[in-house]
Amino acid sequence: MRGDPARETERVKRLWDAHARGYDRAIRLAERLLVRDGRRWVCSRASGEVLEVAVGTGLNLPLYPEGVRLTGIDISPAMLARARERAAALGRKAALVEGDAQALPFPDASFDTVVCTLSLCSIPDDRRAVAEMKRVLRPGGRLLLLDHVRSSSRFWRALQRALDPLFVRLAGDHLLRRPLEHVVAEGLRVERAERYAKGMVERVSARRERGSSNAGSRRVEDG
Repeated sequence: MRGDPARETERVKRLWDAHARGYDRAIRLAERLLVRDGRRWVCSRASGEVLEVAVGTGLNLPLYPEGVRLTGIDISPAMLARARERAAALGRKAALVEGDAQALPFPDASFDTVVCTLSLCSIPDDRRAVAEMKRVLRPGGRLLLLDHVRSSSRFWRALQRALDPLFVRLAGDHLLRRPLEHVVAEGLRVERAERYAKGMVERVSARRERGSSNAGSRRVEDG
């Protein structure tokens, strides 16, 4: 991350507020071609007290199992307004609150599951966000991530590298990130990590070890 973190966070907030009304329509093609069943894969693994970080317009709300107790947080009031409308239409009970993924307003060890989909790409300090997700997880709790990432294909990775500055400037969207690196560095135990769509989409399930806070040392490869 470059520049003033607080200023970049405020810029990203303004971008999401501006995009809230048309977000669902704008992402529809990418969902079909790239994300595919990724949201369902993530949400179906959630259980207990669940926190969704960067809940956005609430596209995941219909995908959670019955019985989960859901809290959603997002930095954008406009996105949250759309999520509240969706929750009401679905009859889904969820506490939807405004807040920053880089400084979650919850006590340590508050949740059994933390979910974040297609959002670490645009959170200014993604490493800090993953550390915060770990902090609010209970020992043995599960972290579930889905995001577009740095491709495992040299061709597509080169294209991402060329486009990245434009995407960051216009949409606050980073094309070359790999959240799995932060998951490992934070000492979470990776249960499953899968890449698809030319290696540009990755879904991850990881656990916070009981009684362990040491950072991991596993190397994450692009291949």
